Amino acid sequence: MAHVESYEPRHEPGSDELRILYRREAQAKRRADARPGLWIAVVIYLLFSATDLLLIPDVAAYTITARFAVGLTALLTLEVQLRRGAATEWLDMTCAAAIIFGYIGWLYPTSMGADRETVAYYMVFGTIFMMSANLFFTFSFKVSIITSTVILCILYVVNYLVPATLTYKMVFGSFYISCFTFTSYVNWKLNKERYNVFLNALEAKIQHREATERGKALLRLSRTDPLTGLENRRAIDEKLRDYWSDWQKHGSSFAAILIDVDFFKKFNDCYGHQEGDRCLIHVANALSDLIKQHDGSIGRYGGEEFIVLARMDKKDQVADLAEAICRTVENLALTHELRRDGISIVTASVGAAFTRAQAGAKLEKIIHEADRALYLAKASGRNCARLFDPTDPQSSDESENLAALLKIAIGQDLVSLVYQPIQNVASGRFEAVEALMRLKMLDGTLVPPSLFIPVAERTGAILELGRWAIRTVCTELLAGDHVRLVSVNVSPIQLKTPGFAASVATILGETGVTGNRLAFEITEGLEMEMHSDILRCISDLKLLGIKIWLDDFGTGFAGLSWLRLIDFDTVKIDRSFLHDCATPNGKAMLQDIIALVRNRGHKILVEGVETDEQMALMREFGIDNVQGFRVGRPAPAESFQAHRAIHKRPFTVRKSA
Repeated sequence: MAHVESYEPRHEPGSDELRILYRREAQAKRRADARPGLWIAVVIYLLFSATDLLLIPDVAAYTITARFAVGLTALLTLEVQLRRGAATEWLDMTCAAAIIFGYIGWLYPTSMGADRETVAYYMVFGTIFMMSANLFFTFSFKVSIITSTVILCILYVVNYLVPATLTYKMVFGSFYISCFTFTSYVNWKLNKERYNVFLNALEAKIQHREATERGKALLRLSRTDPLTGLENRRAIDEKLRDYWSDWQKHGSSFAAILIDVDFFKKFNDCYGHQEGDRCLIHVANALSDLIKQHDGSIGRYGGEEFIVLARMDKKDQVADLAEAICRTVENLALTHELRRDGISIVTASVGAAFTRAQAGAKLEKIIHEADRALYLAKASGRNCARLFDPTDPQSSDESENLAALLKIAIGQDLVSLVYQPIQNVASGRFEAVEALMRLKMLDGTLVPPSLFIPVAERTGAILELGRWAIRTVCTELLAGDHVRLVSVNVSPIQLKTPGFAASVATILGETGVTGNRLAFEITEGLEMEMHSDILRCISDLKLLGIKIWLDDFGTGFAGLSWLRLIDFDTVKIDRSFLHDCATPNGKAMLQDIIALVRNRGHKILVEGVETDEQMALMREFGIDNVQGFRVGRPAPAESFQAHRAIHKRPFTVRKSA
């Protein structure tokens, strides 16, 4: 599918075409040489006035006058022709006529000189005019021969009329013929050589042009993505530097927009890599047409990710363009049946950032901000656009502060666990607790989990925090047999990480806790794709005896598929369904969900039980377990450590915790 430039065979001009090109180039050269050539010839012609004064002083005044008359007339005629754009042939005729009339104009007064012998010898000067036509002007061979022949004829007429001996006439007659023959031959060779030089220059020019075109083609190739034909990362990075420089120097604001094709790995797995390539090409072409309307640049940034750079004046324009990108990809309606989010076509998530005044701003900052906005777009359900907002805690610089805080949270004891009870509805006994993570700032200010958990997942800090949480649960409650069962929330990122199940087994072995004392809650959401690594990891965890719970059932799109693929021990129904029971439709919806889960044979746990009425409803529906403020609020481990016999009697957590 790569774009390949078509090969164009080299054009070889024929002999007739070469002659035409040569004549065209020769005309241009003669035109350029006409003015300086004639001016130099006239100046030299006038300088020979000195020899007139020495050799023929009696008629020197006439010859000098003739020289100036002919020379100035020739120069004036040529200048007028050049100003009016006369054809090159007329310029040649003017120069040739100047040579002929220059000799005639000088010859006529010279022949009247009193010293006949001196005049006879001095008239040999005419051979210089003959040679000038053949050697000193760049006439065509035809014009040179005609001019030289006219001069030769004049010389022979003069040679015949001059009173001299027969020997003189024969010697100088032969000399004239020799000069004519020699200079004509030299002129012919020069013209032939000029033609060869033209051919060599033309060949060099063609080779240079071809080399230049090949160089440009190689440069384009080095800056072009071979699959989509868009600019590659190297070219985009260069443009980004130019955009950034213009913004720094001239205040020309611009936007950087990152585009990621949703669930593209699933597309490749379902349809194959060739169809995946075609999908990227279709997306690239559609986006390229859109970005051209905004005079921007688009490139492939790697894999299924694209980047757009566009000069913008306002944030609203950036938001509109980002939204238009989403809709453009969606409108392609490319089939994607393996998605489990309720959409069956290819879509894209878009993150945009806009230049803004900030201290210590660097080039990479705007790309980093666009990447954070893209992360938020994915976390918001994909097929949407997000513009980086520095005031939004989820995407702003505050999240970077949280990322730095999470790196030191365990070492500085800034992270802790609290536990919320889970009650059996039928017996009223305390069945288990759910471990909930808490984070505080260095000054003791608490950070809501809704803020730091997404940052931990985005930065990968969730891996270390997750292992710490499992180890802490085992040491604080399970190793001392303070509670029967503890559930821990596990991120999909942890399940995808190679060796996660092995690390859990190591923690269990080191703390002496059996796997059946732990339950891992997996959130049903968009990030829980049916990834083979996740399924394999869940299988390994169940072999350790760890119970697998499906958390927040009903809020995502993949729940039914997960119920089919995985034998969950417990399904937790999201609190929103219980709170909607105030209406008949809401109550019916909860009953339908309960019936669905019960038919699959899973235990049911309902979250958010806060009132006696809600608890009574749970008894009515025959729910297995409940969780909420009605049962108990989250409390530290100390609140549970004194109740070793919790499995023998109900447990009440103090409300002030």
